[in-house]
Amino acid sequence: MNINSLEDVIQAAGEPVTLLRNLQAGPNVYPGVPPEFTNWRDETLAWQQTCVLFNQSYHMADLAVEGPDALRLLTHLGVNSFTGFVVDKAKQFVPCNYDGYVIGDVILFYLGPNQFNLVGRVPALNWIRFHADTGRYDVKVELDDRSAARSDPFNRKSYRFQVQGPTAMKVMEKALGTRPPELKFFTMGHVTIAGKSVRTLRHGMVGQPGFEMFGPYAEGEAVREAIVRAGEEFGLRQAGGRAYSANTLESGWIPSPLPAIYTGDRMKSYRQWLPADCYEARASIGGSFNSQNIEDYYLTPWDLGYGSHVQFDHDFIGREALEQRAKGPHRKKVTLALDTEDVMRAVGSQFQKDHRAKFIEFPSAVYAMHPYDKVTKNKKTIGISTWVGYSANEGKMLTLAMLDAEHAAVGTEVIFVWGEENGGTSKPAVERHQQMEMRAIVGPVPYSESARTKYADGGWRTGAG
Repeated sequence: MNINSLEDVIQAAGEPVTLLRNLQAGPNVYPGVPPEFTNWRDETLAWQQTCVLFNQSYHMADLAVEGPDALRLLTHLGVNSFTGFVVDKAKQFVPCNYDGYVIGDVILFYLGPNQFNLVGRVPALNWIRFHADTGRYDVKVELDDRSAARSDPFNRKSYRFQVQGPTAMKVMEKALGTRPPELKFFTMGHVTIAGKSVRTLRHGMVGQPGFEMFGPYAEGEAVREAIVRAGEEFGLRQAGGRAYSANTLESGWIPSPLPAIYTGDRMKSYRQWLPADCYEARASIGGSFNSQNIEDYYLTPWDLGYGSHVQFDHDFIGREALEQRAKGPHRKKVTLALDTEDVMRAVGSQFQKDHRAKFIEFPSAVYAMHPYDKVTKNKKTIGISTWVGYSANEGKMLTLAMLDAEHAAVGTEVIFVWGEENGGTSKPAVERHQQMEMRAIVGPVPYSESARTKYADGGWRTGAG
């Protein structure tokens, strides 16, 4: 058969789970910046102790959406309320499928009248493109894909930087030559750096103050150099790809929900629209959670801490299903702190000739695009872990997980299962190994104390949604 679409890929494979668990694709990469500028430990410590510069210009996709029907299109797809959403504001944008499962999440920027930009992993952006292409909307959309998916990786339309940490505002003041603008969280402003006009977003990661900055790609290097010079006296460090992968462990954002698109008759036209080489056809799954039902990998907004985002003040795809799901029960997003002795036992097994655990990479131990490890108690699966790695700030191996509510209280001891079944799947990042159980203690989200105390209550970071 001709393989032209994602639907063709799935039909040729027989079913999606075997396809995705054995895909010859490893974890998501962070292109465009070196793995380390100095060393990932100090770069990680900097966002809690001094200041860090993240260069986010390469690893995320951008989608421009413009036209008279742009807001109508986005409102139809997002579970979020758009009441009070105006120019120079931003929000976490969460679209679901018809059954109320998350397709992805991105940051939505309201740049100007009828002008929006969405930034993040591409599944949510592809869903928007599909509806713009097939629906009756007077809109224009333009995808600027991430560098790893491009033949010209360093020809992006925009640069994107973040300055975060206790000294971030001092760095910004020196770079600007004046005090930074007083902006509320997720509000945008306009500043000048190195003679270049820069759009800013008041942001925060792991509880520390900061700004996201963006503008035309050709102007990015001048802006970056000015920020680096301004940060010299305030302990600014540039963060490489290795450190960047660890910040989510402390902030509590789950970056890897599997797009809920592989089943359902109402989703078939979308799978036929997606090409055979799309992200979704290469979205490898890895880890100890193994079900032959792909829908067991789908996540709800409540699983991800986005329950507070779900607002029934507008019509959107998935509303009817989510109205039923809103009644609960819901799993709760938590952080698991893995027992250090058990982690060291897994690491120590590498110095044996056999009976080795799955190798643990530092700081990110993720080895597939979509990690799914099972969490158990009394031999019963009670939840799923979706991101695992080492926090240099906390001195712990942490995972971001979602547990059945009755087992999600802070301080509960659970078991985290590390490694894949039957010696491992055929993904290239998976060597032959044995599964290992590790004790873990349920902790809050975010795990970082500063993040817990400084973020607004009820948001996705706290998992209160």
